[in-house]
Amino acid sequence: MFDSSPAPGLKEAEERLVEEILSSLDAGKPELSSLVRQRFETLREYGRVIARFPSIREVRSIRNDFLDGESLIGTFRRFSPGSRFLHVPSRITAVRSFLVAKSHSFALLARLVEDNEAYSLAVRKVLFSIIAALMAEEVYSSCLEDPAFPEKVRRRLADDLISLWESGIDPLEVRYLPALEALWATRESTPPVYGTMDGSSEFFRISIDLGPSWDEFIMRWGDNQAIRESLEEFLFGLSYEEIQKVRKGFRRRGGLSVKDEDIRSLLGEAPVYASVKDSDPRAIYDFYIDRRDAAALRRSRNDPGPRETLEQMYLKFQLAQA
Repeated sequence: MFDSSPAPGLKEAEERLVEEILSSLDAGKPELSSLVRQRFETLREYGRVIARFPSIREVRSIRNDFLDGESLIGTFRRFSPGSRFLHVPSRITAVRSFLVAKSHSFALLARLVEDNEAYSLAVRKVLFSIIAALMAEEVYSSCLEDPAFPEKVRRRLADDLISLWESGIDPLEVRYLPALEALWATRESTPPVYGTMDGSSEFFRISIDLGPSWDEFIMRWGDNQAIRESLEEFLFGLSYEEIQKVRKGFRRRGGLSVKDEDIRSLLGEAPVYASVKDSDPRAIYDFYIDRRDAAALRRSRNDPGPRETLEQMYLKFQLAQA
C-alpha cells in the first residue's frame, strides 16, 4: 500500500471566505446555501481521494520505473507535451483536474455574490490564483525543457513543480501573483486606446501601477522584440497578424486615429482571440490559451510574431530569479 500524502484543498483564507459567504446566504437564500455547501464538500472529498494516490516525492519502483522528482525531468525531455500525460504519475493529472473543479466551485460563488463588491472581489482573486497556477504549471514545464536554464535551476524548479502537483498550490506564487494581478487589473480598468497602434500610451498606462518586479522585467527585457509583440497582443486583444493588418489599414487611411469601431471593418471579421469583457474571470484564461496556442503554431511554422505569451515570458523571468 502507498502511504497517503496531504490532500489538495482550500487555503485557510479561502475556507474562511467560503464560510462567510455561506453564512450570508443562510440568512436570505438557504436553498442556494445548501447547494454551495454540497459543491464545496464534494470538492473537499475529491481532494481527500486524490491524497490516496502516492506522493510524487516518494521513490517507487514499478516495473523498474522510478517515479521521483529526478526522473520527472527526464520524462519531460523524452515525451512531447501532447503525449506526456500518459507517462507521468496519476496524481499530476488528478491535481490538475482538482484545480479545474475548484475554479468551477468559485465561479458559482462569483455569480451568487455579484451584488456584494467585497465578496465579489475576494472570489475573483481566488479564481485568478487558480488561473495563475495553471499558467505557472505550463511555464515550469517549459523551463525544464529549456536548455538556457542551468541544470541546477531546472532541478530546483522541478522540486517547486512537484510541490504544485502535490497540493495544487504554487510555492512561488508569492513572487509573481501580485504583479500578474496588477497587470490584469490595469488592463481591465481601461479599454485599449488603439490610436496610432504604436502601443506607447497603453504601455505607459499599464506600467505605472505595477510593482518593482515588473519594472525589473521591463528594464532587462523591454527592448526585446518578442516581448514588445506579446505585450501588444495583450494590450490590444488582437493577434500579431491582426495588428499588422490593422496597421496597414491605418497607413492606407492616411494615419488617422484608429477607434474601437474601426477594428472590425479594418479586419473584415471579428478578432480571433477570446474577449475578456466577460464578467467571469475564467475568460482571462480563455484569452491566455488563445494567445498560447497561436504562439505555438508560429513556432511550429517558423512564422513571424510572438512565440510565447506575455504571461509566459514574465513567469519565466520570475522563475529564473527564484
